[in-house]
Order: sequence, then structure tokens, then C-alpha cells
Amino acid sequence: MIIFMSSSLEHKITTCVLCPRLVQWRQDIGQIKVRRFQDDTYWAKPVAGFGSLQAECLIVGLAPAAHGANRTGRMFTGDRSGEWLYRALAKQGFANQAESHHRKDGLKLHNCFITAVLHCAPPQNKPAKDEITNCRRFFSSEFRQLKRLRVMICLGQIAFKETLCLLESELQIKFTPKPKFSHGNTFKTSRDLTIIGSYHPSQQNTFTGKLTEEMFDTVFRKARHILNKSQD
Repeated sequence: MIIFMSSSLEHKITTCVLCPRLVQWRQDIGQIKVRRFQDDTYWAKPVAGFGSLQAECLIVGLAPAAHGANRTGRMFTGDRSGEWLYRALAKQGFANQAESHHRKDGLKLHNCFITAVLHCAPPQNKPAKDEITNCRRFFSSEFRQLKRLRVMICLGQIAFKETLCLLESELQIKFTPKPKFSHGNTFKTSRDLTIIGSYHPSQQNTFTGKLTEEMFDTVFRKARHILNKSQD
């Protein structure tokens, strides 16, 4: 049986108005739009994580993209970063298809849950510290529902840093010293939970070659190997 996020938590996330700057920005973007999406009705609200609560793998991103998830209402759906992510997930059997354009396109995740540090699109993709702090309650609530987690993949330095904070708070883990972020950096916590760092598949990283598709695929192959090994 596949269990999804509780409707009460999803409602709390999607109706949140704690950060005035983000509320204004997501609504403005939903009205101004961009030319290629002029005919779309934007979601323009906070975006909840999605996937099965029985998932053993959790993907942590930064935030919904202004014309991606802020438009479609589903994490990493409808933008260039999502194109990279869902191709990588599909190759390792974490998703049933390699493309994701809108919430009713047939995409299904397998043994995987996707969320982000921030649930609203921030201006210039740069959240303020207080906005990240405000959203921690939702990141923590989603994490608590995922009882079978074995692997967490952190896309970008902010996601990596916030995941360490989350684990210290939720699992009473003390990192001394704290692991440093780098692409492919992997470590296991005392609770048998493996953390993998990855460069974010942003256009800035992929267009410049800082992140190649092979580098990105390696992260998900590693996650699949860990999960397969645990089942032996």
C-alpha cells in the first residue's frame, strides 16, 4: 500500500503566508508570467513535497522555480532542473518516466519522495535566512512522516546544510566536525541513514559544465546501489 502525505500537512504548506516577500513574489509571478506560459494558470502558492511516505530515498532541493513548480504546483515539474532530475530518477527506477511537464502527466515516483528546503519560489532563487528558518517546520514535518528513509540526496549547498541542521534537530545527531559539501560527498549517520551531496541541476551549473549528466547520474546510481545492498 502506498501512503501519501497527510492532507492536513499539505494544507498547512500550501496555505502558508509566513513570509510576506515570498507571498508577494509568487503571486506577482503568477500574474506577470512569461511569454511561453502566457496561457497557463499559475499555481502561485507554496508547493508541498510529493511521493510515497514509504519511500527509502528522499530528494531535497532548494525551492520551487518561479516558472516551474510555482507554475505547475509540483516540485521540479516544468523547468530545466526537473528535466535533469527526472531523467536521472527514471534511469535508476525511481520514476516511471523521464519527463515531467504538469501534475497530470502520469509521472509516478517509486520508493522516492521529493521536497525542498523552501516551499515558495524566492526572487532570483535566493531565499533569505529568515525565510529558510520559517520553512524548517515543514521540512521537519515531511521528514518525520518518512519512517523508512535510507538515503537522502541533497541538491546544492543550502539543501546539504539544512539537511545537517534537520538531522541534528530531529535525530539528535551531533556532527563534529560537520561534513563539508561537495559533489558526490557521501557519509552515513549513526541512524543508518546515508547522505549524498550533489551539485544542483540549475542552468547555471549545467550550462557551464560544472555539473554534467554523467556526474549527476553517478549520484543516483550510488543511491540505488545503497538501497539494493540493504535488501541483500
